[in-house]
This record gives sequence, C-alpha cells and structure tokens, in this order.
Amino acid sequence: MTSIGIIANPASGRDIRRLVSHATVIDNNEKINIVERVILGAQQCGVEKVYMMPDPYNMGYRVADKLKTTGELKCSIEIIEIYENEGIEDTINSARIMEAKKVGCIITLGGDGTNRAAAKSIVKTPLIAISTGTNNVYPEMIEGTLAGIAAAVVASGEFDKREFTQKDKRIEIYHREKLIDIALIDAVISKDVFVGAKAIWQVETIEKIFVTRAHPASIGFSSVIGNKMIVSCEDDFGAMVNVNTDYSCILAPMSAGIVVPIPIDQPQVLPFGEEYRYTTRCRGTIALDGEREIEFGPGEDYFFRVTRKGPFRVQVKKALEAAQKNGFFNVCDK
Repeated sequence: MTSIGIIANPASGRDIRRLVSHATVIDNNEKINIVERVILGAQQCGVEKVYMMPDPYNMGYRVADKLKTTGELKCSIEIIEIYENEGIEDTINSARIMEAKKVGCIITLGGDGTNRAAAKSIVKTPLIAISTGTNNVYPEMIEGTLAGIAAAVVASGEFDKREFTQKDKRIEIYHREKLIDIALIDAVISKDVFVGAKAIWQVETIEKIFVTRAHPASIGFSSVIGNKMIVSCEDDFGAMVNVNTDYSCILAPMSAGIVVPIPIDQPQVLPFGEEYRYTTRCRGTIALDGEREIEFGPGEDYFFRVTRKGPFRVQVKKALEAAQKNGFFNVCDK
C-alpha cells in the first residue's frame, strides 16, 4: 500500500517573533486548507493511505470530515495514536512512527524548528518541507497540491530517489563528549539566561552563530553569515562567525521587515567532521534553528560539528520533472 505521512504543526508561525516583526501569519485554518490540497494531489497520483500527526486543533480529523462530506476523499486517513505533549515531542514521536510504518514520504507544515524536530527521528524517509513558520530557511513555499503529487512520486517506488533527493547537512552539538542535540540550519550561542519563550530575537545577546548554509537571500541568523559569504547545500562544510565583536557591522534581515546592523568578524569555514570547541564563561542558552533549547552555566565544555547526517530532502521540481520524463502522469497509457 502506497502511503505518506503529514506533520502539520499547529504552533508554527505563532512564536514571539510575530510580535516583534512584520511576518505573515499562516493560521491553522489555512494549514487545514494546505493539508486538504496535499491529500487531494497525493491520492490522485496513487497514494492510498495518509498518516497524520494528532494536534490540539484536530486538523487531521477536520480534513477527513470535510473531504468525506464533499465526497472527494479516496484514500484513507489515519491519525497516529500518541500521547500528546502539545510540543516538539509530538513531531519527534510522529516522525518516528511514520518511519517505522515505512511511509514513502513525509510532508511537514512548519518552520525550521518543526523540521529540526522531524529530523531527530527520520533516518531514511524522504522529507518535503512546506513553509508555514516564521523565519524559514529549510522549508520552502510550495503549493500543497504539488507537494502532494511530489510525495506520491517519491512514494510510488518507480524512480531512483537519488535523482531528486539530497542528503542535508546538520550541526551536531556535543556536551561531555555526548551528542545532545542537532540543528538543520543554525545554532546560536546567546547570553539569554533562560529558554523562556523559546524564540531568540535580541541580537545584542548573541555571541556566536554556526550554520550549515548561508545566503544573502535567506532570513534570520544564517543571513548574518550569508551577507559575508555563501555556503550552499552542496558544500561539504559549514561556517561560524563571532557576533558583537569590535569588527565592522553588516546589515542582515533578522526577521520579516527587520533589517539591522550587526557587528561580526570574518566568518570561519567549518569542514565536515572538524570540532569547534567552546567553553562557556557565564550563564546562557544555545538556540537551535531559531529556538532556545539548551541552558548552560559557566565553565561548561561543548563542541559543534557539521556533518551530512540530516534528512533526505525532496527537491520537488526535480521529482516532478523525473515523473514527467518517465510518463508517470500518462494515466491513459497505464
């Protein structure tokens, strides 16, 4: 049975950065609309079953009820049974179960943080990331219908996935020589003492930024390095920069509509496998993909490493091109 998974994060795009910037709001009603289009596109191209993450807004149940009422639902929808924490654990646990059920593809609706959570569980399952978060570098603005079709192409098993999937990079954070967490795009060392509201937005508290990719066309912390040097998805290295130094300032878009001068030194290339060691001097936090996750005290040792152990990300256009070239859409010929 051809199946896919959908993780729609009801909390994405609702953090404090919405209050301090001019970001677009994608509410849960719109997420439901996107999920409907994903399912309609996927089922028309052969997907027979869809697994969905449960959530407090009951998006999965609402989608199923609406599509049944309109008579459009052809596949089956199963809401995964997990204990709901109403937090990051739901995404982590749902992704783990979906991979165990051997779905052909997982689609996420969220931001960088949502995809980081999914990546903590996904090893082999290809991922399509639809942007519904705040500062998004990892997910893309993809029409739900096309994401659903692309997921069906991937899940069909008719193609060599190496044609349209890319193994992504990640930043690994170690404490006492033990891997404690990961980030897909950026890790930021901050003087903020508490995790608090999670999202980090006060530039003056930042000490260091680590990235897997950087480009001037991105937004958020990766743009700080991106406006100095480009680090592409294909490059076998990441980069690091010291912030709030005595060096020159660079303009960077830290959030929607917020472009500020940030004092940094010259970015440093971090080759794969190289360890960047850091001993804390005071209390603070480490933010991963925009959200403060790790609290530390003075005198603690950490090291950061960039590897290519992230998820297999689907390049949607390439997947659709491969399908077209191989007659996947020629239904009359089947």
